[in-house]
Amino acid sequence: MTTPIPPAAAQPAARATTQNVLEVVRLMRSELRKSDRKVADLILADPHRILNATVAETAHAAEVSEPTVIRFCTAIGCNGFQDFKLRLAQSLALGTPATHSVLLDTDSPEAVVEKIFDYTITSLDWARHHLDKAALTRAIGILEKANYIEFFGFGASGIVARDAQQKFPLFGVPCGAQLDSHQQLMVAAMMKPGDVAVVISNTGMTRSIIEVARTAHENGVAVIGITGADTPLTRHCDVALIVETLDNTNIYTPTISRIAALVVIDVLSTAVALRRDEDHLRRFRLMKRRLTELRTNERL
Repeated sequence: MTTPIPPAAAQPAARATTQNVLEVVRLMRSELRKSDRKVADLILADPHRILNATVAETAHAAEVSEPTVIRFCTAIGCNGFQDFKLRLAQSLALGTPATHSVLLDTDSPEAVVEKIFDYTITSLDWARHHLDKAALTRAIGILEKANYIEFFGFGASGIVARDAQQKFPLFGVPCGAQLDSHQQLMVAAMMKPGDVAVVISNTGMTRSIIEVARTAHENGVAVIGITGADTPLTRHCDVALIVETLDNTNIYTPTISRIAALVVIDVLSTAVALRRDEDHLRRFRLMKRRLTELRTNERL
């Protein structure tokens, strides 16, 4: 017998179904009805258990009715229970969500390996689906026309800035990366129209980086921001790339925001290089060949 769908299930889906469904459940849990939260808690506690469960079995385990299970699936953006199970399988294939990746003092080295890899894979996938592709295209267009590019960042973001700077052969124009706050402000103040400032801050709250962005922008410099959310930094950016990663405030959380930002830098530099002319490609290939010649052929 077909389980009837309650009226609430006919409401529009609350979230895009392209996202990792386990993270959607985690983020939406507080918004759900009390009975729906029982289903969410069951799934988050043991997602593998649900893969082979029926609607009736899931309802029994969560101590709710079968229509409640169907309503829950619709509320998180799925087209019924089977669609939810398909998306659940896809999520588990990507890796355990952040809620299951919290590192514990008692974890073995093997557990640490699994949790960090799972957390990183899942969070990168989340960042990919949340990245504004139109904003990314605009940023690539700005970088393509740049006469000079300066990257700004502190701490983990400073590492990203340095990584971007060393990719200058891909960008095809001179690139810099200053990590000292005074030097950063000096450079920003001397930049001019035609230059591009790329300001990197996951929190987007660092005062000196915000001041750098403001100064560069006032000089007519195009400013691209790479940050983790819509932050005060974005107000001074011509294009803001929101690189959203999963929220996990455990003390042992790996620096996934830095890894995600590094991937975005790879995307930007490669996309710009692909737009360069044949002469740039020829010179780039020559550079790569000469680097290869520096490596020894001897086997250790």
